Amino acid sequence: MDFKTKFQLSLMMFLEFFIWGGWFVTMGIYLPNTLEASGGDIAQAYSTQSWGAIVAPFFIGLIADRFFNAERILGVLHLIGAFLMYRLAHAQDFSVFYPYVLGYMIAYMPTLALVNSVSFNQMKDPAKEFSFVRVFGTIGWIIAGLTISYLGWDSEQGVQEGLLKNTFLMVAIASAILGVFSFTLPKTPPQIAKEEKISFGDIIGLDALKLLKDRNFLIFFLASVLICIPLAFYYQHAGQFLGEIGVSNPAAKMSIGQISEVLFMLLLPFFFKKFGFKKTILFGMVAWLIRYLLFAYGDSGELAFMLILGIALHGICYDFFFVSGQIYTDTKAGERYKSAAQGLITLATYGVGMLIGFWVAGKITDTYLISENVHNWKNIWTFPALFALGVLILFALFFKNENVAYKE
Repeated sequence: MDFKTKFQLSLMMFLEFFIWGGWFVTMGIYLPNTLEASGGDIAQAYSTQSWGAIVAPFFIGLIADRFFNAERILGVLHLIGAFLMYRLAHAQDFSVFYPYVLGYMIAYMPTLALVNSVSFNQMKDPAKEFSFVRVFGTIGWIIAGLTISYLGWDSEQGVQEGLLKNTFLMVAIASAILGVFSFTLPKTPPQIAKEEKISFGDIIGLDALKLLKDRNFLIFFLASVLICIPLAFYYQHAGQFLGEIGVSNPAAKMSIGQISEVLFMLLLPFFFKKFGFKKTILFGMVAWLIRYLLFAYGDSGELAFMLILGIALHGICYDFFFVSGQIYTDTKAGERYKSAAQGLITLATYGVGMLIGFWVAGKITDTYLISENVHNWKNIWTFPALFALGVLILFALFFKNENVAYKE
């Protein structure tokens, strides 16, 4: 790639994840404090990510891959997203907020595949070149969190004054910029001929169901779905938790998780090659358990370091389980079922698994509501800790170790 193309793709990726990180983390603080939303309401709002993930494969498979250039669809979707974000900023209650956030996530989630498609189409060796471009996405997410805290929108006073609504306006502007900028990106024509038939099963990866006959893959598949329940607690309530107990600059502190993700992504090949797939996955599961125990027993005073450490474990929690899982799935599926298997895992985790997880997290959080915007967080975080322990035991006992080669 020449310098101009690298710059275009890097800026595209930066804006793509600046947009997501600019509102998704702090929504858990905004909803109960500004719109007086319940835990169930917050669960509904975060579940829109799962509905978007379920819809995205159909949109990409039936429309984007067959009829229009990827960069043009990316532009249109982000312009739609800019309008919906503007409307979110002005929603006065949750009943008005929810339809807009649902529409937004249905529009946004397909763009995650589109930015990858635009990137891969310009690369001669994606295995070597993509990581350079993708890291700008993580930087975008981090900058979004730091910006929110620097401007004081997530401070105790800022939350009380409803300043977090500015996150939606900030994202609306960023979406509009990316929407317009997308039309200048390198052309990425449809990958599938219009007349070529594609089935429902092709889109959701039904061919990969054959892999579930393999006991090891079945155990891994079930563990992947189940671990999404503890994961949902983190995405949905960590920001709310930090804000509620009085931790300063929660958005900036949550960005530590993304910094950790970059670090442990670099360390993953070492762990994978030295300890093998099963132990690497188990390290990730142990990290989930430790993280939630740190959240349960930490506080915003002398034990605040426990909360920071829990956030910093995000790299191990996510990379060691989900990225290792993608590598394992790729190995088990082989060339014939590779795309189908990845599609099935994505639908099962970010779709079904997270949908269940967000619902469970909302119910548990509402159960331990003490008074308005005051929860028994120790009991709340104990639940995902014990759940992660159960998944850990299930995987350790029933998954038989096997050699899996690390692939870039």
